[in-house]
Amino acid sequence: MRAPARIPRPPRPRSGHRPRWGLRMAAGASGLVLAVSGIGHLLVRELESGIHRVDVFDDLDNRPKGGGGGVNFLVVGTDGRDRITRREKTLYRLGGEPCHCTDTIMLVHLSGDRRRASVVSLPRDSYAEIPAYTDPAGRRHPMHPRKLNAAYAEGGPGLTVRTVEHLTGVHVDHYLEVDFTSFMKTVDVVGGVKVCTARRLTDDHTGLDLPAGSHVLNGGQALQYVRSRHIDGSSDLGRIQRQQRFMASVIHQTTAGGVLFNPVKFNKVATTLLGSVRADHGFGAEDLVELGRAMHGFTPASSEFASVPVELPGIPVKGMGSTLRWDEEKADRLFTAIREDRPLTVRHTRKPSGVPVDVAPARIKVHVLNGTTESGLARRADRALHAAGFATTGSPADAAASGVKRTVITYDPVWSRSVRSLAAALPGATLRPVAKHGAVMQVTVGKDYRGVRTVRTEEPRPAKNGIEAVTGDEVACP
Repeated sequence: MRAPARIPRPPRPRSGHRPRWGLRMAAGASGLVLAVSGIGHLLVRELESGIHRVDVFDDLDNRPKGGGGGVNFLVVGTDGRDRITRREKTLYRLGGEPCHCTDTIMLVHLSGDRRRASVVSLPRDSYAEIPAYTDPAGRRHPMHPRKLNAAYAEGGPGLTVRTVEHLTGVHVDHYLEVDFTSFMKTVDVVGGVKVCTARRLTDDHTGLDLPAGSHVLNGGQALQYVRSRHIDGSSDLGRIQRQQRFMASVIHQTTAGGVLFNPVKFNKVATTLLGSVRADHGFGAEDLVELGRAMHGFTPASSEFASVPVELPGIPVKGMGSTLRWDEEKADRLFTAIREDRPLTVRHTRKPSGVPVDVAPARIKVHVLNGTTESGLARRADRALHAAGFATTGSPADAAASGVKRTVITYDPVWSRSVRSLAAALPGATLRPVAKHGAVMQVTVGKDYRGVRTVRTEEPRPAKNGIEAVTGDEVACP
């Protein structure tokens, strides 16, 4: 069995040149950025004694080949509400029994030249085939379908690593796990983290209620922000975007604010975080020191992140509810880049044009109907919306009525955030919410139709390499 990889020393920089790359983690993994930078050997060994070790790789077999360059971490944020105080449970809506599952799952790839960190978020509701395994009682479990986050509940870190490797074909070198408690405490020790939102964000499940604008969140508020999944129909995908924006702010704040270079601040932050981290036995003091040396020069622009491309809407599976199936072609392109130690991002030469919207048109499915007597109008509108990036059905038809004066968008209220992107492309359209209408919005083109307006979003755009990814400076607070 191949031993967990040691993090190689980066090449010595030329005079006047410093390597730049970033380590970017969402939710529970956020504080790790702070915990490994600028540490001396003595301090690292002292801190390492507080890390809880877990056997991850001992019983793994049939693993993907490693050695493609760089080092791969599997970083998970776990439920961990059994360690939350009663007051915190009430204040931040963390009641109920702990699920002993992974709330956040990410692959973090540190490039071979130590100048880049690529972070890929794996949606927790991803459809996954859990590999066959034997439980501690000796019972054999065959391969079976589940949501990705169920692997941890069934077999802990080891089965989680096996499942991720099976899904991605990426060899995992190290495992890091952080829970709710360490996340909140670390954010508080840093002094809070700034987030920016263009609209009000509310979630009845987590208690999140943020007006539009800039806010400095404490640990509990930050946990609400990165956990919220019920702001609208985007669910886990929208939450991943907020987690990535949050981490961009963490990176900017810690580098610009001097936390990494202030021994007193750093020691307090590192002690707070590492006291509740779980890691594999192969990730030791030497790795922390080498990682910290490289991180002295990182900025938000040094890191890049993406989410696994999925097929929308989610697909219901008996016994599991709605699951997210990965787009196999796009996902393979993404993980091939990770395996081959290639960057995910390709800088765009031109700034995107169009009206800014919150949800990317590609995530919005649209069916077009002709509400007039003008022949071919629905087909032209369908083509125009498709050209603007919307996921049209490609099967326009005539509406029941032909005297529609004003274009109407019919939609399910759970997609209230997404419909605003479509309405921006069809200025003047009437919005008609219909409960249980489904994920496909219906556009009935009226006599007022004058074409489709271009819209744009801050979400990752496909680059020449076909991968949707962004760098940290593209999504951080201004």
